[in-house]
Amino acid sequence: MSEWDSGRQSVVGERPVPPTGVAGAPEQGRDWKLIEKLVMSLQSEQRRSRRWGIFFKLLTFTYLFALLALLVFPAGQGMQPSVGEHTALIEVTGTIAADEDASADNLVGALREAFEEEKAKAVVMRINSPGGSPVQSGYVYDEIRRLREEYPDKKLYAVIADIGASGAYYIAAAADQIYADKASLVGSIGVIGSGFGFTGLMEKLGVERRLYTSGENKAFLDPFSPEKEGEVAFWEEVLETTHEQFIAQVRAGRGDRLVEDDRLFSGLVWTGEQALELGLIDALGSSSYVARDVVGAEDLVDYTRGGSRLEEFIERLGASVGAGFAEQVVQSRLEMR
Repeated sequence: MSEWDSGRQSVVGERPVPPTGVAGAPEQGRDWKLIEKLVMSLQSEQRRSRRWGIFFKLLTFTYLFALLALLVFPAGQGMQPSVGEHTALIEVTGTIAADEDASADNLVGALREAFEEEKAKAVVMRINSPGGSPVQSGYVYDEIRRLREEYPDKKLYAVIADIGASGAYYIAAAADQIYADKASLVGSIGVIGSGFGFTGLMEKLGVERRLYTSGENKAFLDPFSPEKEGEVAFWEEVLETTHEQFIAQVRAGRGDRLVEDDRLFSGLVWTGEQALELGLIDALGSSSYVARDVVGAEDLVDYTRGGSRLEEFIERLGASVGAGFAEQVVQSRLEMR
């Protein structure tokens, strides 16, 4: 047996000690210290890696459980009504369009929930919107009229904040009464269709337009082709028809409260004070004023529906990058303004 073997520790798990009295022992001692430091460093790194691994596993499970909860308890709904009598509040904010928070699906769902809730004494739609799709606005208008007939004892009040114009006023016209601030912007009862023409620019750049269709009007109002009188006349007819529908719905909603004025349906926008004189609104006041002094139920409970909780969850994880692109792709060419 060598001197090294004779000096080796026999206890398992303890650090070996180099033999004494042997040439080079100090150097061997230093080597063992370096090895010990290396082993301790590796152990520390392994413990750190395990801790981070556990952390990320817990984080992943938390997200999965949250996702599962959202799937089991679907949302996209407003707050549940508080205990006791209250006034239901529904926000109509931003552009009225199928892919926006102020879509017909969201607004109609919130309206039904508010009307069905027995503890909701009345419903207030707080509007802050420049308008949008005439189709989406028409859906909401029709549903308001239907719900008012089904629940005749429950009133719906529209309250215009900064702006309630075009399609937003279309919706407001279905309410029992409309309120606004004296400086609110109200009206803009009209329809607009817009686009661009690039033919002059193409000529300057030397670009030739090559368009092939299988239908006579398939390239209707193509921005890269010269305008055709027949197409322009037809489009103006479409706009005029939509405008007449808008006017008819406003008249049906407001009735004899409207003051006959040639400018009323010209697309002009009015202040709250002017709108009151024209019969476009019934009084000046805020949503809090209506709940407290008109309805008699000061507590406002929000029934507003936005995107689903699942969508919000995904967006918070950073998965909403393509939303802006998709929005531009599906934009409608026809809007109420």
